[in-house]
Amino acid sequence: MPFLGQDWRSPGWSWIKTEDGWKRCESCSQKLERENNHCNISHSIILNSEDGEIFNNEEHEYASKKRKKDHFRNDTTTQSFYREKWIYVHKESTKERHGYCTLGEAFNRLDFSSAIQDIRRFNYVVKLLQLIAKSQLTSLSGVAQKNYFNILDKIVQKVLDDHHNPRLIKDLLQDLSSTLCILIRGVGKSVLVGNINIWICRLETILAWQQQLQDLQMTKQVNNGLTLSDLPLHMLNNILYRFSDGWDIITLGQVTPTLYMLSEDRQLWKKLCQYHFAEKQFCRHLILSEKGHIEWKLMYFALQKHYPAKEQYGDTLHFCRHCSILFWKDSGHPCTAADPDSCFTPVSPQHFIDLFKF
Repeated sequence: MPFLGQDWRSPGWSWIKTEDGWKRCESCSQKLERENNHCNISHSIILNSEDGEIFNNEEHEYASKKRKKDHFRNDTTTQSFYREKWIYVHKESTKERHGYCTLGEAFNRLDFSSAIQDIRRFNYVVKLLQLIAKSQLTSLSGVAQKNYFNILDKIVQKVLDDHHNPRLIKDLLQDLSSTLCILIRGVGKSVLVGNINIWICRLETILAWQQQLQDLQMTKQVNNGLTLSDLPLHMLNNILYRFSDGWDIITLGQVTPTLYMLSEDRQLWKKLCQYHFAEKQFCRHLILSEKGHIEWKLMYFALQKHYPAKEQYGDTLHFCRHCSILFWKDSGHPCTAADPDSCFTPVSPQHFIDLFKF
């Protein structure tokens, strides 16, 4: 017996099941269109005459969700989004949790795209990207690689727009381009996730970014109000003593002759050396002037070549020892400890990398 119904694959038409197959019934379709312009027929009454299965609303809902999920996966410009800004760091399988957490998974989950918009976290994220570029780039999955370069693109565009700390980004791009050159030349000797042509395109993009940063010109702002040069000497000196990077002191010293004089203060560089390095390290790299005075400025850069400087960030990721969860402190996490604050530990960029070295 022929079956009359509406095919969900061709909305607006009715179909007749005959011995020769399905045939379109135009008269029924016109009637249905007059009754309802949108042909809103309940999916629960559409039956399959052969096996009696019901194509119900739940199946349509499942199909709709699947289409949205496939569309989301195919969108190459969108970073994976997660509502929670924390991740459970587990290094082995348990009955409760299968598998383990990878560096790429953590990189996807911790919302670095928003973090770079926060001036307190900007340097932290850049340093983390630099460490990944040096040694962990091949550890990232395809999705994590896409997120990595999307975030890097946002960082470069931000620096080009607001001129904030271009030197830091230049160092990052230099390390990344060096790593990519080595990986591309040694194809087959190392595990490189993705097509080689994609990596070549990424290298070309990095070289273009480097050229844009090289051509970056700082625009002189016209301001008739109070400027940095108008501040008293003791206030300018206090500003210089707040810097933890020697290159920042040198850069600021190039602004005016007064700032240059203050930036050459021996006591300033002594404090900087004492902040970053131990006294035992001073003895191994002692530099004296002709008059027998210690050249603290030269010592700082000499020590920097041999020992890692102390890192200082406005905000960092934190690790909860009780819950084994990595999170941004402002976002928090569902901690089950009686005294959560006592379980939190700041995580440096290198510590972040070490958490995923199994």
